[in-house]
Amino acid sequence: MIATTLLALSGVTIGLWVMRTELNISSMMGMTMIVGIATEVAICIMCQSSFRSPRPANGARRLSRPASIECGPIAMTTFAAILALLPLALGLGAGSAMQQPLAIAIISGLLLQMPLVLIVLPILLSIVMPRRRPAA
Repeated sequence: MIATTLLALSGVTIGLWVMRTELNISSMMGMTMIVGIATEVAICIMCQSSFRSPRPANGARRLSRPASIECGPIAMTTFAAILALLPLALGLGAGSAMQQPLAIAIISGLLLQMPLVLIVLPILLSIVMPRRRPAA
């Protein structure tokens, strides 16, 4: 969970570098928001009970349901946030230059955070977390 948050922060740094935007108070506020968003989503995924489902009889590991089915709302809210911040990140409108680093930081962090939390974290959890044995 901590790795996904730190990698999302590196996404913010890469996004600011690609857009040639300096690191200022507004972009640092975006970094703080990405830490909160990535941590909250990772905790929600970790707490879902389907990760603790018993392993099949042949011992094979499989992707759990949250990675494929139950994460639709997370992806939809991420795309909605990106689309809502896109005009601000592009500098459209009056006064948008002041908040442009914030929007760039949030969009770039969300773009890296979403695949990390929805794909990489469930795979890591299916490998690391112990499985409950079915009651006999």
